[in-house]
Amino acid sequence: MLYLVPTPIGNLADITLRALEVLRSVDLIACEDTRHSRVLLTHYGIKKPTISYHNYNERTRTAQLIDRMHAGERVALITDAGAPGLSDPGFFLVRQCHADGIPVEALPGPTALIPALTASGLPCDRFVFEGFLPARKGRRKRLVQLSAETRTLVFYEGPHRLARTLADLAQTLGGGRPAAVARELTKKFEEMRGGTLEELATHYASQASVRGEAVIIVGPAS
Repeated sequence: MLYLVPTPIGNLADITLRALEVLRSVDLIACEDTRHSRVLLTHYGIKKPTISYHNYNERTRTAQLIDRMHAGERVALITDAGAPGLSDPGFFLVRQCHADGIPVEALPGPTALIPALTASGLPCDRFVFEGFLPARKGRRKRLVQLSAETRTLVFYEGPHRLARTLADLAQTLGGGRPAAVARELTKKFEEMRGGTLEELATHYASQASVRGEAVIIVGPAS
């Protein structure tokens, strides 16, 4: 049995009671980064064996986890923050579980996507989640394809590429397009900043440094 367990994106209090129950009951916890996850597990007094499962070892590690689940073990998969498989490792393991007839149970819980979208003030009845844009190859093509999208667009971006991505969005989608940036959600320095793409690109380009993962929300094409 595989459990997909969302973990807090910042505030440790955001984990669900059911998530804690599952983490305490499984035989093994697969973590994107075992050192990072140890903070959460220690905070809640969870003493279970852990194993790393990330983008660089997921294929070899998947085979090991599948064997252990076939042997009767129950495995929980967690990432550094948010829901496994959503711009984080998890898809490959889930697909293999389905192929091998191993049950998969996904728990609801924390994710940066929904809080950012609903707090942005932009239409959230219909939206497209794009995750991280390609860093280089295919980036321009993807943006051109999205330029006429009539649903709200949602992207993830790291702090070091935030200003560049906002500038690329402004250039391709139009600098006057309404948008918002949600950064450091649920943490001490949480920020929600709205404006046009051009205004946001200018603001973040002027910052000496930007910390924390960001969610970019872009209003639909009119």
